[in-house]
Amino acid sequence: IQVGSRNMQNFPLLEAAADTALPVLLKRGRACTITEWLCAAEYVLNRGNGQVVLCERGLVSFDGAVRNLLDLSCVPLVRGMSHLPVRGDPSHGTGRSERVAPMARAAVAAGADAVMMEMHPDPAHALSDGRQAILPHELATLVPELRAIHEVIAGAAAPSR
Repeated sequence: IQVGSRNMQNFPLLEAAADTALPVLLKRGRACTITEWLCAAEYVLNRGNGQVVLCERGLVSFDGAVRNLLDLSCVPLVRGMSHLPVRGDPSHGTGRSERVAPMARAAVAAGADAVMMEMHPDPAHALSDGRQAILPHELATLVPELRAIHEVIAGAAAPSR
């Protein structure tokens, strides 16, 4: 169950989502601190549902040149504070398709466990989020790049022998 950023602090909804026993993807609110985000996850965890995935989807920006600020500095921070997996959302985090691939690469390099991206074969005719959707051939190129970055990062984190 995906809980969007606008509902991150809707505590009755978080409890209801937890009670389904389904995995819960908890997107960080656009103006929420890391502590608030982790506390929201606790509402799900406290109901006995340990299947929570945190998703960084960008903070509100004060600069009109960017839709959101994808806070990738939170990825290693949250990984050090919590056992929960952290995912990056460069589509919502940037709002522009041409920025998705670089920020997806950066999210993986920062240690994100996964990334999620909008993809559409015809973004101009998408019912929503077309401006931030990448094309299928872009996704096909990007996925092997992300795997390669992950392998390098995972290798660098492995203990030396």
